[in-house]
Amino acid sequence: MIEENINTKFDVIKIREDFPILRTAVRGKQLVYFDNAATTQKPQQVIDAISKFYHFQNANIHRGVHELSEIATFEYEKSRGKVKLFINAKSSHEIIFTHGATEAINLVASSFGDLFIKENDEIIISTMEHHSNIVPWQILCQKKNAKLKIIPINDDGEIIFEEFEKLISEKTKLISIVHASNSLGTINPIEKIIEIAHQKGIFVLIDGSQSSAHLKIDVQKYDCDFFVFSGHKLYAPTGIGVLYGKESILEKLPPYQTGGDMISSVTFEKTTFNSLPFKFEAGTPNIEGAIGLGSAIDYLQLKNINEIASYENEILNYATEKILNVDGIKIIGTAKNKTAILSFDLKNIHPHDVATILDKEGIATRSGHHCTQPVMQRFGIPATTRASFSFYNTFEEVDIFINALKKVIEIFR
Repeated sequence: MIEENINTKFDVIKIREDFPILRTAVRGKQLVYFDNAATTQKPQQVIDAISKFYHFQNANIHRGVHELSEIATFEYEKSRGKVKLFINAKSSHEIIFTHGATEAINLVASSFGDLFIKENDEIIISTMEHHSNIVPWQILCQKKNAKLKIIPINDDGEIIFEEFEKLISEKTKLISIVHASNSLGTINPIEKIIEIAHQKGIFVLIDGSQSSAHLKIDVQKYDCDFFVFSGHKLYAPTGIGVLYGKESILEKLPPYQTGGDMISSVTFEKTTFNSLPFKFEAGTPNIEGAIGLGSAIDYLQLKNINEIASYENEILNYATEKILNVDGIKIIGTAKNKTAILSFDLKNIHPHDVATILDKEGIATRSGHHCTQPVMQRFGIPATTRASFSFYNTFEEVDIFINALKKVIEIFR
């Protein structure tokens, strides 16, 4: 059993009991899971909710009049209400279930792009974006003959704000920016960005994939036009995500996909579309995924998000202090305001080799460009090793990780 660090009041031992996979042995060692930015582990409560659905509630939703369909529909829509409260949206109609943040961004690029983006218009993103918040806008700009502008970042991995302001012009129609970087950990000043954008009539999309599990989200306070996140980074199943959009905007947008449930009526002469949010949810959705997401939100609501953030920050600071004492380490991403992500380059040792040897010690990290190749180009490296922490990680796990890194160095010497 991994011991709780005596310096924290956070009951990590009790929390770890909620996650059965953390009792797993990997290559004969107790699992140390530091790949939370890629996907989080699932508490028993979420696993049980999915199992319960398949045992007792499995049916298609919305159009069935039999009892199982009504139960499944109720549970699915109840989860939509939980998401509304979790991000403090005004209405459940503003919550669109998607397959993940990637699909949510593509939905906006398609529907919003078709309606609002014209030739010579401009879209602004940042250097630190995930590929899923780059490629859809590239394709849209190519399609519309619009221009994609990029906010530069400094050596700490922070956006250069004065350069951002210079990029804005009367042709700027949308700013799409990550809330917290998946490869650097940087938390962007989104409220300031949104305020400046709205003063100039510019729409803003926030990618909350890395922030939703670590920060208190309040879309009304941010006043963002769109906010996206994925369930699997929020202790929920894979294949489920959310697009939040202001109702006044979503009402204007054309459907993203067509088919069952997004229609009101169909004849060979004409089709009328369903109301929000169903207009954007074509076909049979990931019902059990949405129910699992609702259960994950219930689980997190039992905790204090501010205490979670504080504890994760303690873990990050402890790991940062320890790793700086390892010879040859360079941290990539040293912003003053970060989530619990520690990316680093180990001199003369490829990140894939680092991660492979760490795996032999039972430690799960991520190596590569993390779907942020422009970030790697900015720092002149091919890849990094990334350790990303959750509130179920411990200080002792960090010590195990640091000792394993020293073994990596010894092996290559």
